Amino acid sequence: MKRRSFLIGSASAAGAGLFAVPSEAQRAAAKQVLELRKYTFSSPEKLKAFEAFSTSAMVPALNRAGIRPVGVFKMMKADNPQATFTGDAALELFVLLPYPSPDAIAALDGKLAADSVYASALAGVGETPKDPLFARYESSLMLGFDQCPKVEVPSSAPSRVLQLRIYEAANAERSRMKVRMFNEGGEIRIFREVGMNPVFFGHAFAGTKLPNLTYMLGFESDEALKAAWTKFGQHPDWLKLRNDPMYRDTVSGITNLILRPTGGSQI
Repeated sequence: MKRRSFLIGSASAAGAGLFAVPSEAQRAAAKQVLELRKYTFSSPEKLKAFEAFSTSAMVPALNRAGIRPVGVFKMMKADNPQATFTGDAALELFVLLPYPSPDAIAALDGKLAADSVYASALAGVGETPKDPLFARYESSLMLGFDQCPKVEVPSSAPSRVLQLRIYEAANAERSRMKVRMFNEGGEIRIFREVGMNPVFFGHAFAGTKLPNLTYMLGFESDEALKAAWTKFGQHPDWLKLRNDPMYRDTVSGITNLILRPTGGSQI
C-alpha cells in the first residue's frame, strides 16, 4: 500500500508540474530585454567603415559577451520611397541586441572594455575624439511579448528583407491594449499563419516615441513580404479582430521601414 501510495503521489506531482500555469514572474523571466540602436553617420564613408567594423569586430565581440543573435540593418532608398535620402542609402544603421538578462545590459560596456581583441580592432579603426566613427546613436529598450518572448531568425536567405514597425499610442493604457491584441487577441498567431514571420515583438519602456510597441518581421524576399501582407488583410480572424471595439484607438502613429541585413548581421 505504501508503494502504491508513493507511485500515485509521484504521478500526481508530475502531472501538476506538467500542467501548471507559469506565474507572472516566470513569464517575465522568459522574456528577453531587447535594445534597438539607431546609429547615425556624418558621411557614406563613415557608415561603410562602421559597417565593416561591425562585421569583423563588433558582432563577434558582442557574441563573446553573451549577446546573440545580433542584427545589423541598413535602409535603402529603393525600399523606402516615403523617406528622405541624400543618396542611395540612409546615413543610419540599426543594431538589435537581445540580452539574456537585465543584468547583462549594465555589464555589456565593461565586458567590451575588457575584451582585448575588440580593443585592438577598435584601435585599428583610427577613431579619435575629433574624428568619431559615428556621429551619435539613440537607443530603445523593450521587453519581449508573451507570444514572442525571444528574438527569432526566420530566414538566412541572401535575399531576405526585414520590416521594422513602430506603433505609437496616445497613452500607456492604449499601448498595453495593443500589446494584448497581439498576445491574447491572436494577432501574432495570425501573422505566423500567413507567413509574416516575427523577428521580435517588444513593448518599449525606455527610448523615443513613447509609449510604443515595436516589432520586426522577416521575409525571404520582397515577393514573400507582399504576398504575406495580402493574406493577412484577407484573413477572417484579422477582419474580426480589427473590428473589436476593445482595441479601438490603440495606435496613434505608425513608423514603417524596410531594412536589409548587412554582411555581418546574424538576423
